[in-house]
Amino acid sequence: MAMNRVQFQAGLSMTAFLQQYGTEAKCYRALYRMRWPQGFRCPACNGRTRSRFRRADRVYYQCRSCRHQTTLTSGTLFAASKLPLTKWFLAMHLLTASKTNLAALELMRQLDVCYATAWTLKHKIMQAMTEREESRQLHGFVQIDDAYLGGERNGGKPGRGSENKQPFVIAVSTDATLEHPTFAVIEPVRSFDNDSLRDWAARRLAPEAEAYTDGLGCFRRIEEAGHAHTVLVTGGGRAATQAQGARWVNVLLANVKRAISGSYHAIRQAKYARRYLAEAAYRFNRRFHLAAMLPRLLRAMVLCKPCAEPSLRAAGNFHG
Repeated sequence: MAMNRVQFQAGLSMTAFLQQYGTEAKCYRALYRMRWPQGFRCPACNGRTRSRFRRADRVYYQCRSCRHQTTLTSGTLFAASKLPLTKWFLAMHLLTASKTNLAALELMRQLDVCYATAWTLKHKIMQAMTEREESRQLHGFVQIDDAYLGGERNGGKPGRGSENKQPFVIAVSTDATLEHPTFAVIEPVRSFDNDSLRDWAARRLAPEAEAYTDGLGCFRRIEEAGHAHTVLVTGGGRAATQAQGARWVNVLLANVKRAISGSYHAIRQAKYARRYLAEAAYRFNRRFHLAAMLPRLLRAMVLCKPCAEPSLRAAGNFHG
């Protein structure tokens, strides 16, 4: 059997990580290059000239045009953090180098921080991943399936009506032969109804995308949106997951559920499912270049607006 070159690529080893980002100075320079790749730009007037001074152990940059003062981390997801950059970078490396997931409890032990700090770090990093995946559309042949996070509570409703389940749509685009997956979208929906699927298809499917789904009634809204739509009649059991047109979405779904159930004792899917699912999609969509995953995540972190812990905890799965 031929080796899967994507699966067996080297990635960024811990040794290489420590060589590149092992000190505060190295992390600072990497963050500077990522935030201002063409040199300093004033966030207020876009001016290029600046002076630099130190106050309370922090380096400040003052624009010589408008005299606006800023720091390297202000206006980014690193803003207001008292943690050294080495811990931030190690957290990002651990969350991107892992093939599956890493719980906040394990992050706490690896970083030698308290649980609340580890939780905030993880959710800020997942927020950056979520924002990077927000605009992704799938092209070509797209395999789509419905799924749930969570299970029934003791004494609660079983099956689709369980109040402890979060519905989500998982979709994988493939090449023309349906043999190789390219990109994925994994996103919670309010329910599997017509309005939710219309909204999902409008945002997530490119105009020329062709959909392959099972017989769930709400998937007919994909046809109404102008997409070619093939309904797969596969019956049940293992054969249904192996059918051409459904195989890769089922493989990815199994991997996502296994990673979540194997890494977390419990998650609050009613509030945070969007982030956990986006984390899985983020890693899957960047699996072709594992060594570049950390620099790309660093770029995403500096492009995201600051997000304090109360905002992280107040966020939900849906906008508006």
